[in-house]
Amino acid sequence: MDFSRRVVIHTAQMDWQPSPAQGVWRKPLAREFAECGHATSIVRYDAGSRFSSHEHPGGEEILVLEGVFSDEHGDYGQGTYIRNPPGTSHAPFSEPGCVILVKLHQFAPGDDTQLRINTKMETWLPCHGAIETQPLHEYGSERVSLVFWPAGTSLRRERFQGGEEFYIVRGALEDENGQYPEGTWVRTANKHGHTPRATTDTLVWMKVGHLAP
Repeated sequence: MDFSRRVVIHTAQMDWQPSPAQGVWRKPLAREFAECGHATSIVRYDAGSRFSSHEHPGGEEILVLEGVFSDEHGDYGQGTYIRNPPGTSHAPFSEPGCVILVKLHQFAPGDDTQLRINTKMETWLPCHGAIETQPLHEYGSERVSLVFWPAGTSLRRERFQGGEEFYIVRGALEDENGQYPEGTWVRTANKHGHTPRATTDTLVWMKVGHLAP
């Protein structure tokens, strides 16, 4: 929870921890309190598992990494990006099982956008050279996107006002600070700089501008 520090977590090396719901497991990445407040986690639903209906006071943001995630409003396959704004509620479950990236209680004040985006059906836009991006959400200084890096592509030194957070969905990046294989979650401080390079075709979920002003 110290947003002034750079954090790197290789989630593939973490053990799954039980959640309050049977058959639902998680790998906590950032957590303010035990079962409430700001939280970022990788969550796994075993086949047929479910959570009881609950509300999200500070909003919920989800990227479906594997399988099919569902609630009473629909079914969301791999690659779906979901935003449930503050005050919404649902009863999530998964019939075949799934793995999701989940962020709780992190919506900016006034951001009430609800989204269900099937990223496999969206258009990719040119970014830098051969790198492509798929914008997912923007509010104030916060920007969320998927970024595809072909093998061998790189960027000049990047510095983000308001910090940077990314998760390696598949592939691998590296920079002057280290290597980030599939499943790595990185959060960097305000204006921290680095020079990333893709060592193979790489898909990254990325959020910038949402940490320190």
